[in-house]
Amino acid sequence: MRGCLLSVVLALSAAPSWAAHGYALWDDLKYPPGFKAFDYVNVDAPKGGELRLVSNQRYSTFDKYNPFTIKGAPPAYLDSMLFESLLAGSMDETGSGYGLLAEDVAVAPDRLSVTFKLRPEARFHNGMPVEAADVKHSYDTLIGPYASPGYKTLLQEVDGCDVIDARTVRFRFKTPNRELPLTVGGLPVFSRAWGVENGKAKPFDQVVMDIPIGSGAYKIGPVVFGRDITYVRDPNYWGRDLAVNAGSHNFDRITVKIYKDNTARLEALKAGEFDIMSFYSAGDWARRVNGKRFDSGELIKREFPHKKPAGFQSYVLNSRRDKLSDPRVREALGLALDYEWMNRQMFYGGYPRVRDLFGNTDCAAEGLPSADEKKLLDPLRGKIPDAALGPMYQPPVTEGNGHSLRDNLRQARDLLKQAGWEYRDGALRNAKNQPMVLEYLDSKEGGARTVTPWVRALEKLGITLNFVSVDFALYQERLDRFQFDITTINFPGTNNPGQSLLEIFGSKAAKTESSGNYMGVSTPAVDALLKKIVEADTKADLLPACRALDRVIMHSHYLIPQWTLSSYRLVYNGWRLGFKAPMPPYAGAEDWVMNIWWAKAPPKP
Repeated sequence: MRGCLLSVVLALSAAPSWAAHGYALWDDLKYPPGFKAFDYVNVDAPKGGELRLVSNQRYSTFDKYNPFTIKGAPPAYLDSMLFESLLAGSMDETGSGYGLLAEDVAVAPDRLSVTFKLRPEARFHNGMPVEAADVKHSYDTLIGPYASPGYKTLLQEVDGCDVIDARTVRFRFKTPNRELPLTVGGLPVFSRAWGVENGKAKPFDQVVMDIPIGSGAYKIGPVVFGRDITYVRDPNYWGRDLAVNAGSHNFDRITVKIYKDNTARLEALKAGEFDIMSFYSAGDWARRVNGKRFDSGELIKREFPHKKPAGFQSYVLNSRRDKLSDPRVREALGLALDYEWMNRQMFYGGYPRVRDLFGNTDCAAEGLPSADEKKLLDPLRGKIPDAALGPMYQPPVTEGNGHSLRDNLRQARDLLKQAGWEYRDGALRNAKNQPMVLEYLDSKEGGARTVTPWVRALEKLGITLNFVSVDFALYQERLDRFQFDITTINFPGTNNPGQSLLEIFGSKAAKTESSGNYMGVSTPAVDALLKKIVEADTKADLLPACRALDRVIMHSHYLIPQWTLSSYRLVYNGWRLGFKAPMPPYAGAEDWVMNIWWAKAPPKP
């Protein structure tokens, strides 16, 4: 869903008019009309060579070329390599977008529609022009029955899409909303000819192995099916001279390799099988990133600080399950997690803890609710946790100021008793004498290491937490159908929360398989706060609504916060790869490398 969630938006004008080159959520575009390139690119970067990287996605294979349908696994990065959107974001600002497929865009004065005019030179890989009918076809397909349901949730406030003429398309909205123009501006656009066979379009779920017809700078090249894929730069790429593309798409080939596990990836990096790798394991980063290629300077180990939101990677508690439906039980489970010990003993002190939904952004709640937050929370009394009206949630700690895991476990025991669970006959049991047995679902055997200390602490309460590891395909299927008790999800953060939160916390998403509402959050109070966020017309309206939601979700204990990192940890081949420093503050590591870096000739022996 990367295309859908691109942070682009439209500024309002007195009347619809062409010649808008870009839009910012809060009317603060960095780059003026006629700009030549983004500041963070090297406009003189050489073209050519190959980037070899490893997929950091959890898929261990791929079995389709359609990244938008529900079933199956597509190759890594296929959506961003092959497909483009009407607007393109920059990596050094948030909530902004500049014309890509669209050369001009206008928002109606009542903000109930947005109109895009397409560039006449825009072309798909088959040479056909990108037309308004293709944009409408993409939209209609993505909200249809065969695409991932997250698109439908994201676009639920869009009333429709109309073709005005061959190069003009208009999206209509159900209510005025500053975010909706950026949402539709970020949709992936693909050709109407994709999936057409003998003159007839196949149902989208049957478009599996058909080579995608996009308009991006790269096409599918050599493939070792299910394992490795190479994207090749299109020599006829229509958009190579646009300002938003200056200094980018520098590699002739980008090869993405798949390895079965992290150990195999690390050994392949040291053997020189690929050029760059992101590290998420503190142990690997601290103890295993070494060897002769590091000593020679060929491989470089480096951290790149960024200003991206922290996100809220967490243990997810599925409140649909009877044993996890009571917030007191969920809170008790969180009290049994000794994060301070884990960070010291297992993570080398390298990870600050996640504290809420909107870390490292202005949206994060702190202290007591402000007057504006109270205006939103007071009408919800009795429908939200009482604690949400007091100080902001703080994860329990086990060290300093008299805190200890023992004290936390005593508090957990009391909460469980209030919820009807008491220790007897060797286990924590409810009134029906059922023991508290839970399952932690993962797709990585290595995940057991970080869960084991929590398992041991829970045993002291009489709770059994079984670690279950399955292959990723089954793991994803069980997540899609909400057939799990506890798992770990890394939710990306955002500086501009909006429509996408409905996919994570909305009641409708809670009842929709394959949605992102893994917790099962389904309350009118949360829906009301989400509505306030989506409909916010100014930042002054947005921030109190976000902070109120932050308080309610965190005090409801659907999530047990894990850890984050304020920098990307990369190992790259310094002999083969070049880049312009510093890293743009809001870039994703892989996006930055694939789009902005370049190949350089290795030093002579």
